[in-house]
Amino acid sequence: MAVRAARLALAAALVAGGVLAGPSGVAQAAENPYERGPAPTTAILEASRGPFATSSQNVSSLSVTGFGGGVIYYPTSTSEGTFGAIAISPGFTAAWSSISWLGPRLASHGFVVIGIETNSRLDQPASRGRQLLAALDYLVERSSVRTRIDSSRLAVAGHSMGGGGSLEAASARPSLQAAVPLAPWNTDKSWSELRVPTLIVGGESDTVAPVSSHSEPFYNSIPASAEKAYLELNGASHFFPQTVNTPTARQMVAWLKRFVDNDTRYEQFVCPGPSGSQIQEYRNTCPSS
Repeated sequence: MAVRAARLALAAALVAGGVLAGPSGVAQAAENPYERGPAPTTAILEASRGPFATSSQNVSSLSVTGFGGGVIYYPTSTSEGTFGAIAISPGFTAAWSSISWLGPRLASHGFVVIGIETNSRLDQPASRGRQLLAALDYLVERSSVRTRIDSSRLAVAGHSMGGGGSLEAASARPSLQAAVPLAPWNTDKSWSELRVPTLIVGGESDTVAPVSSHSEPFYNSIPASAEKAYLELNGASHFFPQTVNTPTARQMVAWLKRFVDNDTRYEQFVCPGPSGSQIQEYRNTCPSS
């Protein structure tokens, strides 16, 4: 009995310290040290805010190089450790304010988010890709929240021209953990070189970047080995990211948690994925745990 009690006490101590006892009784590291927040549910993903309280701070264009400043959103608590980070670009002629609802929404699920202003509102995708990477570099190297960030867990996203920019950034920096182009626009239709897990979200009724000539060929050209998914929203126009869009937010969070945090608890929302009246189509490569 004394031996059994001692073993139980040791197991409890190992679990408390982030180490688990395996089947043979040998101590093992926790399965995923990057998990943040409670086990996911549909209600959590569809709520206007996730489980983390957040704060924000403005970034002046005068204090940065390579992009036009913006806004940082971040979880206020550091009790669970560091977080992955995401840089997001608005669309052609648009300011960050056009899609700013995404900042606190994503941050509240345990990410540091920077929504950028671009150097010019007329910037093309290649330039926006470089700006997204410059924003990530600023976050991890110079920003006041850099100690909250795990620099190995970074992602990009964007709307329209910014969505095309997120493809450019993922192509240029294959070490990124995820990319989420929203109604992406780009004259380059082939992304066979991409190795970054990519979720593309398109609108069925988009007449600016029609899915048949943008989102779908982009998705088809990305190799399945990179992990990819395509979500098409029923009846949605090019401007669906400019108002709160629950299907977009739900899938973005699930994708980012799955690949930036390597949190397989979210795989149930990626594979088989969403369905219902708001979804025109969903296809993916179904990542493996």
